[in-house]
Amino acid sequence: MSTASLSRWLFWGPTLIWASTWHVILYQLDSGVPVFNSIAWRFGLAALLLVALARWQGLSLRLPRSAHVLMAATGIVQYSGNYLAVYEAERHIPSGLVAVLFCLMVYGNALSGRLFFGQPVTRRFLGAASGGVLGVVLIFWPEIAATGVRPTAAWGLGLGLCAVLVACIGNVLTLTLTRRGLPLVPVLAWSMGYGAVFLAGASLVSGQGLHFDLRLPYVLSLLYLAVAGSVIAFVLYFKLAQARGPAHAALTGVTIPVIALAISAVFEGWQVTPLAVGGMALCLGSLYVATRPG
Repeated sequence: MSTASLSRWLFWGPTLIWASTWHVILYQLDSGVPVFNSIAWRFGLAALLLVALARWQGLSLRLPRSAHVLMAATGIVQYSGNYLAVYEAERHIPSGLVAVLFCLMVYGNALSGRLFFGQPVTRRFLGAASGGVLGVVLIFWPEIAATGVRPTAAWGLGLGLCAVLVACIGNVLTLTLTRRGLPLVPVLAWSMGYGAVFLAGASLVSGQGLHFDLRLPYVLSLLYLAVAGSVIAFVLYFKLAQARGPAHAALTGVTIPVIALAISAVFEGWQVTPLAVGGMALCLGSLYVATRPG
């Protein structure tokens, strides 16, 4: 497989998976299981699956003690704090605004890639990425325009920006570990495991306890989020970040809303509007410009 074909697989794999998880997460939220628990089960199961994958690949799970500090930090910020902030933010602001905020990861990852890994970012890339962000704004403009009537919108906006920040930090920590020569799959296994333990502990300390839903929709959605949304998507995403840089990988966040809304139109009755169609076209056109060579 050529380098260009591999990059396309690495990009579209996590993009398509994470676009579908927007809908699948609804089955988790409708279950009555506390968010702390659902996220803990998701990444706890994903960590176990990554352990099995590492064993199958012949990779050792024995990593240096110094690496465990960074992996624990990654688990807390990337796989617990990030997701908790997103879930909580959506209680105060529309999910469309959260999607727009996560598009800003393009800039955060570009800056961190420049500062920490010496990866240059061209003006053409930044211009095209900005066009993609504007496209997402157009798609969700009706929701964004209605945000001001929500009394706790400022709090939700702060939580959303915090989620973006910790996601960028988590990317830097993971790429720092792999650039030290540590294999990606064991790094992700430990990081997600630490995140799951942190969430389970926080749930017990807060008095929420540990809960589970044995009904089929919850179990199947959990399996999908763990296997596809966590194991497969994060492995492909970080391989893309290793190969093309974190800024290029963050373009997935510009494309995901377009596909997620197409899924929503089929399963949730979302109505297509001319403004949304224009925003989608701008997103896809900007993606083409940002990823074309030269």
